[in-house]
Amino acid sequence: MANSDNARTNHEVTVCLAGGAVLGPFNATWAPDDGGDVRELVRDYEAFLQGEAQQRCKFFLHDAFTNTVHTLILNFEQVTAICDHVRLRRAAGE
Repeated sequence: MANSDNARTNHEVTVCLAGGAVLGPFNATWAPDDGGDVRELVRDYEAFLQGEAQQRCKFFLHDAFTNTVHTLILNFEQVTAICDHVRLRRAAGE
């Protein structure tokens, strides 16, 4: 269990939409074995901004602290920014 805890990262995701609306912030936890889509959301949006077509519209953000899943269905043409705030762990010995 400790190994998966060390590999887990905690994110706070906010999505800004055209017209000024904001979705979030959403807490999301990513782990190699049960990651959810928090990293894929940011990667897919970045690819879209670089000219690639949007490949998917539904993303699942798993929140391990509250045992919930946030489902986002997004049209990237209406998204102006995504902020992915990652909470870093302290280094050993600090």
